[in-house]
Amino acid sequence: MEGMGQPESREEEPPALPPGQRLQRGWPVTHYGPVPKFRPERWEFRAFGATADGAKHCWSHEEFTALPYTTVVADMHCVTKFSMLGAEWGGVRTTTILDLAPPAPDVTHVMVWAEYGFSSNLRIEDFAGEKCLFATHRSGELLTAEHGFPVRLIVPHLYAWKGPKWVRGIEYMRADRRGFWEERGYHNLGDPWREQRYSYQEEPGDGPEL
Repeated sequence: MEGMGQPESREEEPPALPPGQRLQRGWPVTHYGPVPKFRPERWEFRAFGATADGAKHCWSHEEFTALPYTTVVADMHCVTKFSMLGAEWGGVRTTTILDLAPPAPDVTHVMVWAEYGFSSNLRIEDFAGEKCLFATHRSGELLTAEHGFPVRLIVPHLYAWKGPKWVRGIEYMRADRRGFWEERGYHNLGDPWREQRYSYQEEPGDGPEL
């Protein structure tokens, strides 16, 4: 019979988005405060706090950019309700830093520090996620200053504020502590699929013990 075996015509299904999110075709610039001026001779990346050897580990910009480079394809979900899907990010895996500067065995959380004292707290297992990356590139091009050059953290499975722009280092912690936005009313965990946007939504165990 004519047409037998032909697939039915159907509209392309929209991509799955976390609740409350809308698809964003471009990449808006969103941040609080001024864009820092990059001074390569003064820049360094630090891993400190509860390190396994008790020492602070530092990389100059030249040393950091010489670390193993990898690419991942990952989404970005902003708490302001836009989602950017399937972006290609390039940079240094968070697990590379964990290997080079291991945390002490009892570390449970990481505080990610950025310019101007901005910070974001993450559970160690979130920080070590498969697609988590200290990004230096997007789509093969260096990040612009407005988008976080020279380094921003990408944590695709959490809201984007959990991955600060202009990262300068990480602090290993034996107990949780709220970061900049978490102290100002944002959810301590920030899972977009559970729509964990604000601190008033937190359940027992979601935040640091008082």
